[in-house]
Amino acid sequence: WAMADHMKASLISDALDMTARNIGLVDGCIFHSDRGSQYTSRELRAKLGSLGLRASVGRTGVCWDNAMAESFFGALKNELVHRTSFPTRAHAHRAIVRYIEMFYNHRRLHSGLGYRTPAEVHAEYEELQAAA
Repeated sequence: WAMADHMKASLISDALDMTARNIGLVDGCIFHSDRGSQYTSRELRAKLGSLGLRASVGRTGVCWDNAMAESFFGALKNELVHRTSFPTRAHAHRAIVRYIEMFYNHRRLHSGLGYRTPAEVHAEYEELQAAA
């Protein structure tokens, strides 16, 4: 998992490379973000193009455009970060990876997914793609 002490475009590029290696990305997939400078940079636009991704940014002042991401980060903060004291950055990194990979994606039920886990929804998507 990409975790750094900065919010530069290189952090997002590294995360996208990791995603492309680990789960693959469908050509033409949409990468949605807010209008932060790291997301609108030439570097990130070039990375998106090299991976065959389309860029999408939220409208100025419209919080609903990023509601799904905000919901995830709210859950992460409320369910882990604000309840835990991390002695080092490495401890925080391991705890956040465990939370996302073991709990959030595989055990936490999501009302927006019909009270299923993201892993269940992803597996269903993969089955439908294989059948098509």
